[in-house]
Amino acid sequence: MTRRHSPQSFRDRAARTSRRTLLKAALGCAAGAVSSGWFPALAAETAGDPGRKRSCILLWMSGGPSQIDTFDPKPEHANGGGVKSIETAVPGIRISENLPLVAKRMKQMAIVRSMSTKEGDHSRGTYLMKTGYRPLGPIQYPSIGALFSKELGDIEADLPGYISVAPFRGFSAAAYGPGFLGPRYSPLIVGNANAVRVNGNIASTLRVENLSLPGNVDTARHDDRLSILTSLEDEFSARRPGSAVDGHRTAYKNAIRMMRSEAAAGFELDEEPDSLKEKYGLSEFGMGCLLARRLVERGVPFIEVSLNSAAANGSFGWDTHQNNQQGVAALCKVLDPAWAALMEDLEERGLLETTTIVWMGEFGRTPRLNANAGRDHFPAAWSAVLAGGGVNGGRVVGSTGPDGMKVADRPVTEQDFLGTVCGCLGIDRTSENISNVGRPISVIAPEAVPIKEIIT
Repeated sequence: MTRRHSPQSFRDRAARTSRRTLLKAALGCAAGAVSSGWFPALAAETAGDPGRKRSCILLWMSGGPSQIDTFDPKPEHANGGGVKSIETAVPGIRISENLPLVAKRMKQMAIVRSMSTKEGDHSRGTYLMKTGYRPLGPIQYPSIGALFSKELGDIEADLPGYISVAPFRGFSAAAYGPGFLGPRYSPLIVGNANAVRVNGNIASTLRVENLSLPGNVDTARHDDRLSILTSLEDEFSARRPGSAVDGHRTAYKNAIRMMRSEAAAGFELDEEPDSLKEKYGLSEFGMGCLLARRLVERGVPFIEVSLNSAAANGSFGWDTHQNNQQGVAALCKVLDPAWAALMEDLEERGLLETTTIVWMGEFGRTPRLNANAGRDHFPAAWSAVLAGGGVNGGRVVGSTGPDGMKVADRPVTEQDFLGTVCGCLGIDRTSENISNVGRPISVIAPEAVPIKEIIT
């Protein structure tokens, strides 16, 4: 039976800790080991506040989704693979039959069908799309999660500004890291488990570890231990200053702040009614999207939720080299209800207008089916989607022609696309940070050409 916790019970539990548990909470929330940390997030603001800052939810499709089986169907061509297209809420825009619920939200979505990039390897493609740069040379580029949360975040917030839900970092760990921004901007990694039913109730382990604390230490004793730790760290830092030491201290400081904050109750999915969980879908991804909504409510500026698997998919994520049609159909059964419910939920709470949703993977897949009825890696012509706040919805940008083999109109690079995301979020893409080699780097490369008609 799932144990339910109220905000008050959470505060009671947060008053109990040990030094070892605190260390796990601090370091376990970061992307790296000793130098790990996270960037603080926006202070919680009411949804109706006209000055509310924006948030971004990245729906990351690990493995590279097939554009022809999702947002650029080719039912009249052999490359279509037998997948039909359906009408959407916008006359003239048709998408795959695999996404009937998402199709109903098309007025708030913009499809970019002419993505064209240069990396067809999972590792390099992931790094490219999540940083905007190819993994070359000595510069350690930060992920867009780190960059965007830095631009949108509030240093005094209780929750991290960049939260990654159930990520698969095997392709490229660096694509999730803070790069030259430093450990302060690392993501808080939340869970890697499935939402399941236990004795008829929905249970989810998508939560931050070690926020439940042992009962043998009260608040006063905890404060005494922290005081001793602070003294030891001050002495060590004076003798051996450096970014690793600063990162370690930042991790502790932010862990303590979050552990004692009411905002941490945002991770308690048990507070949500079972009917809403059913609507999102009882999957890791579905519960991740529900968690993303709860975090947006609490002012977190950047949350990414990864769709890594589905029952009967037969492959890792969207890497459908075999039996593509069945694999994509299984994944879309997870994606479709979760994405549609997320947009509806945000809209009902007055949050969609300030929340930009990005759907993408590291590349697309070949229009032609291979000998195993699968689709291989294809960065030359593929699709990505923007939805929600800051997005001029109900439109399609670009075309891949009747067969999908190449961009026939309006090629869009990774920098063009990410520059468009910046525009939707109200981020100055020319803002600069000093890199690890001492060179100023803008958020998005100056040569980027954002898609102006998508940005409101």
